[in-house]
Amino acid sequence: MDITLLAAIVIAVVLLTVVGFFLVRTQRPGKPGKEETTPEATGEAAGATAVEDRERDTGTVRTPPAQAPPATRPAEPAEPELESPPPSAGRMVRLRARLARSQSSFGQGLLNLLSSDSLDEDAWEEIEDTLITADIGVTSASQIVESLRTRVKVLGTRGPDEVRTLLREELLAQITTAADRTVHTEPHGDRPAVIMVVGVNGTGKTTTTGKLARALVGDGRSVVLGAADTFRAAASEQLQTWGGRVGAPVVTKEEGSDPASVAFDAVSRGIEDGADTVIIDTAGRLHTKTGLMDELGKVKRVVEKKSQVDEVLLVLDATTGQNGLRQARVFGEVVNVTGIALTKLDGTAKGGIIVQVQRELGVPVKLVGLGEGPDDLAPFDPEVFVDTILSED
Repeated sequence: MDITLLAAIVIAVVLLTVVGFFLVRTQRPGKPGKEETTPEATGEAAGATAVEDRERDTGTVRTPPAQAPPATRPAEPAEPELESPPPSAGRMVRLRARLARSQSSFGQGLLNLLSSDSLDEDAWEEIEDTLITADIGVTSASQIVESLRTRVKVLGTRGPDEVRTLLREELLAQITTAADRTVHTEPHGDRPAVIMVVGVNGTGKTTTTGKLARALVGDGRSVVLGAADTFRAAASEQLQTWGGRVGAPVVTKEEGSDPASVAFDAVSRGIEDGADTVIIDTAGRLHTKTGLMDELGKVKRVVEKKSQVDEVLLVLDATTGQNGLRQARVFGEVVNVTGIALTKLDGTAKGGIIVQVQRELGVPVKLVGLGEGPDDLAPFDPEVFVDTILSED
């Protein structure tokens, strides 16, 4: 082969190789997969980017945005503030106005009759009828009239002040008793005083229990309440409301539980807590129901296995008159009543029931309810009572 032809072929091959190489470089496709693009900022992002660019150019120091305050948890409900009841001492004096509104007509009627110009037989009979109408009782009314007749005849004069003094002395003689009117609430060493509150439905028994607890707390005593009226759910709820107001714990059980068990547990709680006084509210009972009265006796016997019962307070409604006296007799036979709590005395002119109860049963009236307010239960004071019904206000 000619050398010249061979050189030409070599040169042609080299040229083709170089041209092919450049063609491959210029036509090589990109890497497989999604094309990488730089998205354009839009809306708020674009505005923010523009602001940042201007701040960077001007050297402005940007203040970071204020952060929202952290969410606060809702406050838990505060414990109800305990009430501070007034002490029991002097309550009856403070409540004289309420007593006077209901009893003054009785006292003023007697004073008017005694001050009349002519005290003949008809006048004395009217005086006796007025006393009986006030539930003083026939025997006591007769004694008061006879004593007044004798004293008026001896004195010969009947000025208003003199008549008031005579009537005051006679009424006090009937109301005053040698029996102790103190409600015994003092603990015995490591055992609390125990008070049972008894009575029929509707007399204000549970309310009286709550008011008594409130009065004792006002005197600085610690109290435990026993809701032994397990036949009426409302009684337990009512007692818990009273106890909650003054911080007195209430021992309860489900409706229909054994009342004696509740009473026993209440006394046990009082001993454990070192309480001064335990007050047990028993179920309202009809004095004509023998089975219910026997159950009340059982409650007292069970309690006495743990501690002595210092008081059995019978709650009577002052408006019930003679029926209240019959109630007192039957309850006294079952549980040995030691004192009377006379309620609703502010709404009746029948305060003479005080004389009857004490005379017939030898049981003193220890507490009186003179209104519907929480502090309207007061220790009974005979002199305040008589002075109020004879006052001219």
